[in-house]
Amino acid sequence: MSKIFTPTNQIRLTNVAVVRMKKLGKRFEIACYRNKVVSWRNKLEKDLDEVLQTHTVFINVSKGQVAKKEDLLKAFGTDDQTEICKEILTKGELQVSDKERHSALDSMLKDIATTVADKCINPETKRPYTVTMIEKAMKDVHYSVKPNRNAKQQALDVIQQLKAVMPLERAQTRLRVTIWGKNAKKLRDKIVKLVAKLETEEWDNGTLNLVCLIDPGRYRDINEMVTTETQASGLLEVLNLKEIVEGDEILE
Repeated sequence: MSKIFTPTNQIRLTNVAVVRMKKLGKRFEIACYRNKVVSWRNKLEKDLDEVLQTHTVFINVSKGQVAKKEDLLKAFGTDDQTEICKEILTKGELQVSDKERHSALDSMLKDIATTVADKCINPETKRPYTVTMIEKAMKDVHYSVKPNRNAKQQALDVIQQLKAVMPLERAQTRLRVTIWGKNAKKLRDKIVKLVAKLETEEWDNGTLNLVCLIDPGRYRDINEMVTTETQASGLLEVLNLKEIVEGDEILE
């Protein structure tokens, strides 16, 4: 039985995502694993071997045609294939079918809506919205999903846009702060300026106990302030991550 001859300058790959770049009138392509290119660009995936099917630069991935060394040197100033792959991966154009693009955008829209639903409530009822309600509102404001940004980043943009068409605000975190010492009164005044609502304030022999509602984004500021000004002796305790009402019961 005769052997099948495969040219040495051809590599056959399957289930591949192609990233393409044109330089000096020539086309260069790399073969990547599906769903990994966006993760690399969003810095969620840092292992290049998990992204590239092979550290090889092609002129045509589908035909398995490998780029010539002299073309790489002219276009990129180097023939280091790994470094060239990184440049193409970062700056090149991801080739996807219309069906794949539509599916990816739908999936990201749902991820964004899920993030918004998890972080926000209706301020009038203190109840959360369902993911389906957020998705519908996103479509009503004609939100355009940005495939090169992650869902968490886009959720922050969406929240601002949705406020124009529905009552919406970030769910607040209930926090207990315990501080003591000669600077307790001064520190108390600084903390109160950062909270959304001061619920209780108790003094006991110079020790202050505060229970307050804060925007989740303020936690780091308050934590750093208490840690620094009390030499790490102050205490912060998260009583509940989201102040919401479900049914007739208040979750505390």
